[in-house]
Amino acid sequence: MAMIMMGVLGYFPFIRSTIAFHELNETKTYNHPTHATVGSLVRPAQFTGGETTITINAELRPEITGGRMSIMLLEKMADTGQAWPLILGSGSLMGSYVITKISKNQSELMHDGYPRSIQFSMDLLKVADQPLGLKGEALGLGIGLVRTLTGI
Repeated sequence: MAMIMMGVLGYFPFIRSTIAFHELNETKTYNHPTHATVGSLVRPAQFTGGETTITINAELRPEITGGRMSIMLLEKMADTGQAWPLILGSGSLMGSYVITKISKNQSELMHDGYPRSIQFSMDLLKVADQPLGLKGEALGLGIGLVRTLTGI
């Protein structure tokens, strides 16, 4: 049976046996502070950059999919404060991201307190456009070449 990967964050693969997410939301903000000038009806704006965040949502069913161990691994990655490359299953190189928030809600508890359902959410903040810096640029060129040669 072929393993279908939805994506990978650093060394963590998003697959059915770990965390198969059902939503990936990307938000881009653009900062334009304004300052009023005396006698002017127009407020000049200056672009000062922005941020890109991604929220991944999943429902885990530990009897079928990943569970607490998968979440614990992501928490250990978050504890390092390190940026991780994010690559989607489609081959899109999203950039390097830090984990800023992990939320989990456990329900349908069994007699021993083990959950049958875990609602999972993770927020990521983009810190670099290229995953792995110059190595990521080379990786992107390599992936593009393979896509061209294979027609994928």
